[in-house]
Amino acid sequence: MKRTFNLIQPLLIIILLSNPVNAETYHLDLDKSIEIARSKSSRMLMLEQDLRIAEYNLKAATSKFKTHIDLNFVLPQYTETIRQFEDSTGISFYPVKRMQYEGNISVNQPLPTDGYVYMRSGLSNYDDFFTDNRSTYLNTRFGFVQPLDAFYGYNSIKASFKQAELAYERSSKQLKREELNLVYNVSNAFYNMLSLQKSTEIALLDLERQTEANSISKNKYEAGLIREVDALQMEVDLAEAQNNYEMALVNQGAAENYFKEIIGIELNDKVILTNELKYKVIIVDSEKAVQLALENRLEIREQDIQIELNKLNLRRQKAEGMIQADLTAYYEKTGVSGQPVNTSFTQSLQRSYNDFLDRPQNFGVGFTITIPLLDWGENKALVNAAKSRIKQNEIQKTEVQRSIEREVRNLVADLNSSLKRLQLLEKNVKVAEKSFEITLQRFTDGDIDSQALALERNRLNNAYNSHLRAYINYQLMQAELMRKTFYDFQRNEAIK
Repeated sequence: MKRTFNLIQPLLIIILLSNPVNAETYHLDLDKSIEIARSKSSRMLMLEQDLRIAEYNLKAATSKFKTHIDLNFVLPQYTETIRQFEDSTGISFYPVKRMQYEGNISVNQPLPTDGYVYMRSGLSNYDDFFTDNRSTYLNTRFGFVQPLDAFYGYNSIKASFKQAELAYERSSKQLKREELNLVYNVSNAFYNMLSLQKSTEIALLDLERQTEANSISKNKYEAGLIREVDALQMEVDLAEAQNNYEMALVNQGAAENYFKEIIGIELNDKVILTNELKYKVIIVDSEKAVQLALENRLEIREQDIQIELNKLNLRRQKAEGMIQADLTAYYEKTGVSGQPVNTSFTQSLQRSYNDFLDRPQNFGVGFTITIPLLDWGENKALVNAAKSRIKQNEIQKTEVQRSIEREVRNLVADLNSSLKRLQLLEKNVKVAEKSFEITLQRFTDGDIDSQALALERNRLNNAYNSHLRAYINYQLMQAELMRKTFYDFQRNEAIK
């Protein structure tokens, strides 16, 4: 052991010097690692912003159904220019020198039927310095506009709201899927680092065993009990074990840096993983796993969302080839006054207001209709193209369902098989450890040579590494199954 410490002392000094004094130390298991990644990972932070964007777009689409009020002012606008006038006598030019003041308010209430009712009221004042005239104009109008084809064709306001709803649902599900991807990626990085950490421990144990065997060999050679070549072989094996340990430290450092990057902590922080290679035995029913995957996988819902969007597009395209009609109506009161430009604004406003009260109301009702007569089959072709896109989405949805079912069934089979392999390799480790103890004792007693001891030592190392790989594989398969089904089989609960 003293010699082992002397061999690794330079490496320990390098590791200590490479860690700043102010670095933070994290003692992490898998759950804590995932929790840190959810709060610090740049990928998750970006996806949360995507969800907020979709949420704001949905709020904007909802606000389209609510009353909109706008207030506008011109305070003031002065114009001095030359303008052109043309009539039957020819073209003439006239000067313009005018000051304009204006203020108006508009209230617009959209209707679920794609129409709207509105109220507009305003005051305008024009001072014409060439004609020495001041004109003041008061106006209030109540109106109604209703596209009749919204009842049998395409309702744009409802379609916009539906599109915003689907976009929000898609973003929320994408965030959920990326959370599971993050869990898998963190698990992968965690177990990779754990694997290399355990490999370093295995390499250190191997170095200690080889140091002890080399010491025994040296003593036996000095006593004339073994050949020189056996003693030299032991020294070569010790150097190889030392090199393997140093390489394991380097690989562990690289994996640790990648792990820090994945979970979003500083590279100069220290990470210590807490894991005793324990696991929970779970038996997964493939039928249940397939059912959960078909119910929860975003890929299937994405196809449904795309089908719904294409159906909206189909309806819009059909509406363009239909008869389109609008019904409009308005009621209006106006008041005007014309006074010399030096008349006070208050007096001009009062006269326009009196005219507003005395003047008969204006009103109008209109019905417009547009009938498509000939487009040489253009709209029909676009409608058929939209139908084909929907059919294409339905075929693709079926293909996605089949692919998911195949994928999950294979994964469940591999998971159950990997559990059996892990349990078998656990027993193999115990047998290999006991066999090495017996072989080491036989080498000490002089019953076998160094080559037999080296073979047994390699067998033990292979048993350790095979068990470690099987453990990592089993854990990652569970994380992969959770990602593919949106269900945690260890806790027996759905991912929310």
